[in-house]
Amino acid sequence: MKTSYQDLRVWQHTMDIVVKVYAATQNFPKQEMYGLTSQMRRAAVSIPSNIAEGKGRSTDRDRNLFFCHARGSLLELETQILIAERLKFLEASQIKELTTLSAYLGRMLNALIQSMRSPEKNNRAA
Repeated sequence: MKTSYQDLRVWQHTMDIVVKVYAATQNFPKQEMYGLTSQMRRAAVSIPSNIAEGKGRSTDRDRNLFFCHARGSLLELETQILIAERLKFLEASQIKELTTLSAYLGRMLNALIQSMRSPEKNNRAA
């Protein structure tokens, strides 16, 4: 039986970072509503969205492309967290929580992407 994107642990954990980013950006300065607040939220939402879209694709190549997009959005979010840190918009505890979760998600996404490229998977498809 095929699994849903919602069954993927990486998707479940990326949903967690979305909630955490929304909470962390809630107290950003009002003038950042259409700036860094919006950018961070969109990047965070893009991560599980790309995983879901990739899971819905019909070929491994297409799936992997969207998983790579998810990783790119995660790296974008990491950069924005560092910007928020420099601007002193986040507390130290928030920075630690977000960067720790981001690093964990990065490892999970890298493993997922690598599994799509594994020689064993390619041999089974042949």
